[in-house]
Parts: sequence; C-alpha cells; structure tokens
Amino acid sequence: MNVKKSKIIRLTISYILIALMIFIVVYPLLWVIGSSFNPGQSLSGSKMFPDNPTLKHYQFLFDLDKSNYMLWYWNSMKISIITMVLSVIAVSFTAYSFSRYRFIGRKNGLLTFLILQMIPNFAALIAIFVLANRTGLIDTHIGLILVYVGGQIPMSTWLMKGYLDTIPKELDESAKMDGAGHLRIFFQIVMPLAKPIISVVALFSFIAPLGDFILARILLRSEDKFTLAVGLYELVAKQFGNEFTKFAAGAVLIAIPIAILFLMFQKYFVSGLTAGGTKG
Repeated sequence: MNVKKSKIIRLTISYILIALMIFIVVYPLLWVIGSSFNPGQSLSGSKMFPDNPTLKHYQFLFDLDKSNYMLWYWNSMKISIITMVLSVIAVSFTAYSFSRYRFIGRKNGLLTFLILQMIPNFAALIAIFVLANRTGLIDTHIGLILVYVGGQIPMSTWLMKGYLDTIPKELDESAKMDGAGHLRIFFQIVMPLAKPIISVVALFSFIAPLGDFILARILLRSEDKFTLAVGLYELVAKQFGNEFTKFAAGAVLIAIPIAILFLMFQKYFVSGLTAGGTKG
C-alpha cells in the first residue's frame, strides 16, 4: 500500500512540474499572439484575448509602402539559409576529420573548440567589429554570415563528432577494401547515416541568426540591410515603444519558418541530439 501511495505521489509531483513548465512556456507565447491581434498599439492596453481582434498590424507589416518588414524578413531568411548550408558543410568535414582521423594537434584542436564554446560571440564584439571594418565587411550580409558560421563550428563539431563516433568504423574499412576513396566513404556511407545529427546542426544553424540581435546591430548600418531582430527593434525604438502590437505581430511571423523546419526534421531531431550528446 505504501508503495502504491509513493507511486501516486511521484506521479502527481511529475504532472504538477510538467504543467508548471508548460505554463511558463505557453503563457508568454499566448501574450505575444494575443497582443498581435489587439486593436491598440501600446503594451499597457494589450490583452491576451482581445475583445475586438484585428489583422491591421499584420496588414501594416505586409504593406511595402509603409513598412520594410518584408525586406527584413527576406534578409533574415537569406542569412539564415546560407548560414545553415555553410555551417552543415563546414561542420560535417570538421567533425568527420576529428572522428575518423588521428593527426598531430587533434586533442588540442578539440580542447580549443571546447573552450570556444564557453565564450559567447558578444564577448568578442570589439575584435569582430575591427576585423569586419578592416576587411570591408561592415554593413554587408556576407560579413554577418561568416561570423555566424564561425560561431557554429565549435559547438556543432563536438555534437556531430559524438554522433559520428557511434557509426562503426568497420563500415569505412569494408568500403576501403572494396576500393572506395575517402570522399566516397564520406558522402555515400557516413553522411547518409548521419542524417539525424545533420538535421540538428541545420536547425541550430538556422535558428541562431534569426534570434541574434547584438552581432547584427553592430555590423549592419543601413535600414535595407537590417535583419528582423534589428528592424523590429528600430520599429519600436523610433516610436518610443508605442508600436508593441506591430512588434508582436512581426515576432509571431518569425516563428513560422522555424516551426516548418522543425516539423521537417522532427523524425531525426531526438535521435541526433541524444546520440551526439552522449558519445564523446
């Protein structure tokens, strides 16, 4: 009887904690979505469930004559997609090298990547700005993309290396006996088996530029080059915070491509994340 009561208590506590976590996550989302449909403009007059919901804020964002939102959206999508593609390519080759080959400086390289994970990008803002200024990459998307790709390599390399270590090396040896070269083994044997971790790296690399504000604000100066984060901030800052409902509508639309990408990679995501995080 005591065992049964103990089990019921544990289940009750677990459900309470799960409900609490769901509330913490869902509550602010409902506020942002509700605010985007409020007819007013300020935060003080917004309601989670507006009495007279309206789409005028979304209409304003899609009006090319009144807002640059669609241009900012395109900039963010372009930067995120290119960052995702370049990051996956760079991380795949780097992680494969660390996983399959033994060379001088391998351990020190991995240790360096581990240390770099502990240092956030904004800690190197001055160095990034000076480097971009000297190379003429200020106010360019390519400069921002290169910074994002470089920032993704250390963490994602460790993650992908851990996953590649779980793929038996006997497959490589069998392929070599059949006459396959290094590139053929990489593209036709290892990478198809690494789809889960590639999906994880792709998703992380896509989300990071969309959520970044500091680096984009430092490197981008022209309004037509702004990303969504910088553009929406400027939209609110110019009006002294009186455009919060438009800001909320813009924030809701940002989640759409992330949700689509997550649904596309969902079947790979869990296995890739867990396998890559447990094997060193």
